[in-house]
Amino acid sequence: MRFNFRIIVSIIGLLLIINGLSMLLCLPFSVYFRERDWKALLIAGILTYIVGFISWYRYKDTNNKELKKRDGYLIVTLGWVTMSAFGALPYVFSGAIPSFTDAFFETVSGYSTTGASILTDIESVHKGILFWRSLTQWIGGMGIIVLTVAILPFLGIGGMQLFVAEAPGITPDKLKPRIQATAKRLWLVYVGITAIECVLLMFGGMTFYDALNHSFTTMATGGFSTKNTSAADFSPYIQYVITIFMFLAGTSFTLNYFAFKRKFKDIWRNEEFRYYLGGTIVSTIIVTIAVFVGTENSLEKSFRDSIFQIVSIVTTTGFVSADYTQWTPFVTLLLFIFMFIGGSAGSTAGGVKIVRHIILLKNSFLELKRQLHPSAVIPVRLNDKAISKNITFHVLAFIMIYISIFALGSILVSLSGLDFMTSIGAVATCLGNVGPGLGDVGPVDNFAGLPGVSKWILSFLMLLGRLELFTVLMLFTPYFWRKV
Repeated sequence: MRFNFRIIVSIIGLLLIINGLSMLLCLPFSVYFRERDWKALLIAGILTYIVGFISWYRYKDTNNKELKKRDGYLIVTLGWVTMSAFGALPYVFSGAIPSFTDAFFETVSGYSTTGASILTDIESVHKGILFWRSLTQWIGGMGIIVLTVAILPFLGIGGMQLFVAEAPGITPDKLKPRIQATAKRLWLVYVGITAIECVLLMFGGMTFYDALNHSFTTMATGGFSTKNTSAADFSPYIQYVITIFMFLAGTSFTLNYFAFKRKFKDIWRNEEFRYYLGGTIVSTIIVTIAVFVGTENSLEKSFRDSIFQIVSIVTTTGFVSADYTQWTPFVTLLLFIFMFIGGSAGSTAGGVKIVRHIILLKNSFLELKRQLHPSAVIPVRLNDKAISKNITFHVLAFIMIYISIFALGSILVSLSGLDFMTSIGAVATCLGNVGPGLGDVGPVDNFAGLPGVSKWILSFLMLLGRLELFTVLMLFTPYFWRKV
């Protein structure tokens, strides 16, 4: 099988066009706040747009418009890397992050909605650059590829390969028969919920600028904040609002779409959602009791900090309302385990995803039953439907590879001189796209002090986690490049 490199270059050029135009959207904030970063954003935006336009225009009239599945995976991975490389330019040109290694790390963290940062004084960064930082997460939340397929039907090629390769979760639910219609509805829900949160945050006293930034990074489950203390100094009202919308962002956007359509029975029938809601409630009760007993916090603050941090970590958003590493060791360990759970399939959350854990647990229990009845055919069931063995095997393989990459990544990062707690915390949070970790990259620290080689390894892990392992890993296999 030959790759259609003409289409690949053309579509990546299209992504760069969108990338460049997105940078220009930050200019009004630079002008309004009378800051000097407008030049960096303008130059970076125009340069990115020109490179993208040349790449797109050169091959836009290609005769062969058939997009293969391999092309789709290659476009997604190369597109993400290319956009991150060009997305780092505003940081470098403005001097906010002079090092390209650090700027690339920050940009990958944005597009992958990880939220790991190397900025030590966020509030000193110019407003236009900070808005670009938040915008990268909002764009990356649902996926720039889905955005392209949704708003550019004139592309003239099938978009399903791109959607399957990019959309979070095991398989994207097709709300409508055509892929463009599906992507449009997902983005309409995404934009709508973002707007609602922005209004509610402004009711709580936030400025429009801060409300918009935090709405972007909440719905993307990214966690970038315009404040050095993240959400710690916000009012209880604002923290509760962010908690609610983090939970919604970690819910499948198909279910959010059903909520808009008032199909609440369909939502409750979803087994993953019931586990998601039930697990959040039970965990909150346990952690609230532990924090209340182990600290001097009031019951309300213990509850608020507990539910905020649980939802933030499970949905891989990464906002911080308190230094959870100063709570009891039991809670710290529990929250570390939560980094491996992830939100719902079909949400903007990262991590393993709840549905995979459900299938793993069900298959494990059924395996015991199969030992007693070896001749019986006992399938794993989800939402009262039998799941094919292929899906079960895919889930088992995913989790095995995920754990293996976590172990290998921790070893590689530790070789750069980081201690054990920092190494496993950094790898877990970057691979799961969470944000804060443990040790020197905990909730009140950042990734600025890490060696350059560690930042490149973690950047790769963020990309790997965001694209759910297989999309990237298959590019490193010989049979992916083999002609068939």
